[in-house]
Amino acid sequence: MRLTTFTDYCLRVLTYVGMKDEKVATIEEVSRHYGISRNHVMKVVLRLSQLGYLATSRGKGGGMRLAMEPAKINIGVLVRQMEDDIILVECFQGDGCTCRIAPACVLRTALHEALDAFLAVLDSYTLADLLQPRAKLAKLLSLPA
Repeated sequence: MRLTTFTDYCLRVLTYVGMKDEKVATIEEVSRHYGISRNHVMKVVLRLSQLGYLATSRGKGGGMRLAMEPAKINIGVLVRQMEDDIILVECFQGDGCTCRIAPACVLRTALHEALDAFLAVLDSYTLADLLQPRAKLAKLLSLPA
């Protein structure tokens, strides 16, 4: 299972903003600290704000904050929202599958179970859990502890 770069960046942005607590974070900060292009960060912030994870403001003193408590941001839910279609193999697509053994395939069932287990583990984590090593994260992100 591999998450898209977009989902990875969403998790990074939320982690950075979550580490700022009530202070405003900017797109420039996130871009600089993670080495991600400003354009990518802008797209991620737009999507996260549309989904209600981030509250944003424009202008001087503007930026972004978490729109909810970190404990209310479920990682499994976020991943499902960011990953439009989690297709491990062709037969997950439904219509258009060209695999000849699909009607008798046990592997498809096993892969569905594995995907469900993967997402179930992510469901057991929140952003608050990801922010637990605060001192280490603060040091790595050059933020005050």
